[in-house]
Amino acid sequence: MNREKKMSQGKEKAFRDFREHVSSGKAAFFEKYGMPFIMGRREQCSIGDLDEGKHLFNLHCNGGVFNLGHRNRELIDILKKGLDTYDIGNGHLMSKARADLAKAIADLMPEDLDYTVFGVSGGEAVDLALKVARAHTGKEKIISVKGGYHGHTGLALAAGDEKYRAPFGPQLPGFVQVPFGDAEALAVEMDSNTAGVILETIPATLGIAVPPEGYLPAVRELCTERGTLLIIDEVQTGLGRTGRLWGFEHFGIVPDMVVLGKGLSGGIYPITATVMRRPLEAVFHDDPFIHVSTFGGAEVGCLVAKRVLEMSSDRAFLAHVNELAAAFDRGVETLRKKHPRFLVGLRQLGLMMGLKLKDDLSGPVLSKTAYDHDLLMVYANNDPSVCQFLPPLIMDLGEVDLVLERLDRALAAAKRLRPLLKIKQQVEGFVEKWIQ
Repeated sequence: MNREKKMSQGKEKAFRDFREHVSSGKAAFFEKYGMPFIMGRREQCSIGDLDEGKHLFNLHCNGGVFNLGHRNRELIDILKKGLDTYDIGNGHLMSKARADLAKAIADLMPEDLDYTVFGVSGGEAVDLALKVARAHTGKEKIISVKGGYHGHTGLALAAGDEKYRAPFGPQLPGFVQVPFGDAEALAVEMDSNTAGVILETIPATLGIAVPPEGYLPAVRELCTERGTLLIIDEVQTGLGRTGRLWGFEHFGIVPDMVVLGKGLSGGIYPITATVMRRPLEAVFHDDPFIHVSTFGGAEVGCLVAKRVLEMSSDRAFLAHVNELAAAFDRGVETLRKKHPRFLVGLRQLGLMMGLKLKDDLSGPVLSKTAYDHDLLMVYANNDPSVCQFLPPLIMDLGEVDLVLERLDRALAAAKRLRPLLKIKQQVEGFVEKWIQ
């Protein structure tokens, strides 16, 4: 194994147990690429290795889970105090903690987005939104966008790309995809049987694709005209990531449903939310127990999430996000000029950022060299030419220079490594064809 230093016995055992009992594939992947990192101590913007020999500045944030940093002390204290009174609770019964959180969400949402059903995962929250769309409209078809991502559970998986669902059997009926940013293609596909359109405000897995001007308003207008519900997936873009509390606010639209997750947990307790306009709640009138999530809206988690909302909606907090975004915009432009044939540009809305690189090989290469230079970055799975660039929203302005300095060195290393991997790929491809 390519080690930066000899593993301790504790880390060796953790690696072995992970390989034997959690995922042999992941263990093999990280071993192959010389990344034997096992999460240890983590604080604010950084994750330490179990051996404490390496610390990574987190530019992945698990898609926004750690918007408020790792192990946010205020949120931990709220959770600890909450355990003096609360536990998970019971989803069949009424709950003050759940009501308080739902009211806080409604107060921060536009118009009549007044009702919230809580879940545990983003996929679960998307599943519910699609169920509500079908139940409310009496229609079947769900339209999503190519390259988007909504989770790995049933209906959410069906709304995603084929690569995520093909190994697990045939596609569920009633799901189709159209290109992101193409309102005309959406208009052609929408018909009298279309229950809902679901899309991410900015699809991260598609490479931080910022919507073209006029696209989201056009989608909203189409849905209104044709009696179709618009579901906006804000699992990653919500809670201040874009410089506004909700990403869709930038585009002047109001969805029929909004899916929240990841950052709502504060990185402390898993919780997601499906927020819907007031008329849609009628789906549950005949049988209010038709949908129950055992762990959704756990009361101790609601206490944490309510404080997350308060922190994320604070004007000073959002101003700080935009200040950081401006600093990264300037800094990445300087790096682009220094590495013009490798770093093409920055896709950005607030701190929802992606580094657009030369080609599909460059994203994986930069992910590796970034790791070597103590940055945690992950390329976009549906567009490997883009590296997702998602720092914690609470980082200090002074840390921008630190990140850019490491990124500069990682880019230089990636430029050196990429041609060697390209040659290796070509040789392996030639040998494979020759053998056949």
